[in-house]
Amino acid sequence: MTTLPEVLFVCVHNAGRSQMAAALLDHHAKGRVTVRSAGSAPADTINPAVVEVMNELGLDLSKEFPKPLTTDAVQAADVVITMGCGDACPVFPGKRYLDWQLDDPAGQPAERIRPIRDDIDRRVRALLAELTD
Repeated sequence: MTTLPEVLFVCVHNAGRSQMAAALLDHHAKGRVTVRSAGSAPADTINPAVVEVMNELGLDLSKEFPKPLTTDAVQAADVVITMGCGDACPVFPGKRYLDWQLDDPAGQPAERIRPIRDDIDRRVRALLAELTD
């Protein structure tokens, strides 16, 4: 019995980049990867413009919510992808860490978030290819 690779996306507020990445990977993976997201300082709600641009792809984030980063979530992950959370993410031996330098969608209109979403989508597809090769 094999276990699915687990990916954790982390940003500061878990209201934009990490939520988009988790939704996109979950969508493309179709059950071949376990996906989680969290924030080092979670916001109260997901950025409404992020919800809007994800809806354009048929991905509904309306039921999602920002989640706090926990040591357990990091320990459970095979791959931890940080997106501007700085030193807040705990580091454990044996984990694969990637830091994706992405613009922060906070306070941005949808037209400025779409390129961020599309960049995340390209990165997620490449990661998925590596994990399921």
